[in-house]
Amino acid sequence: MEKIGKQLIVFDLDGTLAETKSYVKPDMARAITRLLERRKMAVIGGGSLKQFKKQLMSKLRCPPKLLANLFIFPTTATSFYRYRGGWKKVYLHQLSKKEKAQIREAFRAVFEDIHYIPPKKTYGKIIEDRKTQITFSALGQDVVGVLGKKGIRLKKEWTKKNKALKMKIAKLVQKRLPRFEVHAAGYTSIDVARKGIDKAYGIRQIEKHLHVPVKKMLFIGDALFRGGNDYAVRKTGVEAIPVSGPRETKKIIKEIISA
Repeated sequence: MEKIGKQLIVFDLDGTLAETKSYVKPDMARAITRLLERRKMAVIGGGSLKQFKKQLMSKLRCPPKLLANLFIFPTTATSFYRYRGGWKKVYLHQLSKKEKAQIREAFRAVFEDIHYIPPKKTYGKIIEDRKTQITFSALGQDVVGVLGKKGIRLKKEWTKKNKALKMKIAKLVQKRLPRFEVHAAGYTSIDVARKGIDKAYGIRQIEKHLHVPVKKMLFIGDALFRGGNDYAVRKTGVEAIPVSGPRETKKIIKEIISA
């Protein structure tokens, strides 16, 4: 895998740069700053802009000239922001009220059909409106925010026991919503956005807006396997490196910046 000659490095966020719904750690923030001194960098993840700011941007200690090399694609590339004296919107594919209602009804109907029994204890919204995306989270959106490391552990435990169930729900929701894109994301989430918008779409938007060809990009993510929420990038032909978590990601960043 050739990493050195790439102009732009693309990362997943949760499970790659940080643990799920958690801040990037100080050593990762320092590694990102050093990378931004040498390369352009993009991050594509399922979280909202607010979540990106909380997890990632709030922890970076670098001058604005370096932030100009960072490009963020929240809610699975349904939106795009870049730094120009502040985080400025490039595009935002917002769902209509009618579309949001259709998505919510699809989840309701699927849960009824399969007799879904939710966990006894949840934290925050189960179905969250992220404007450009509707997201189901089995344990609630705030489980990590409320419980910290225990919340991360609960999410990992849930997915070990219920991965087949989550994939079944995603498949059935997709069947009811043929005009939408349904992604089984992260440990406990299912994201729904407009048809054709996924992480491959994000790669193509990078190529379009930043004028960096796909062959000059490198993607790093923890879910590049078939069925994973990073798998879609493989459709673009972008070179990709699978990682097991932030620790492995940091090693790769160090290899790039020390070359």
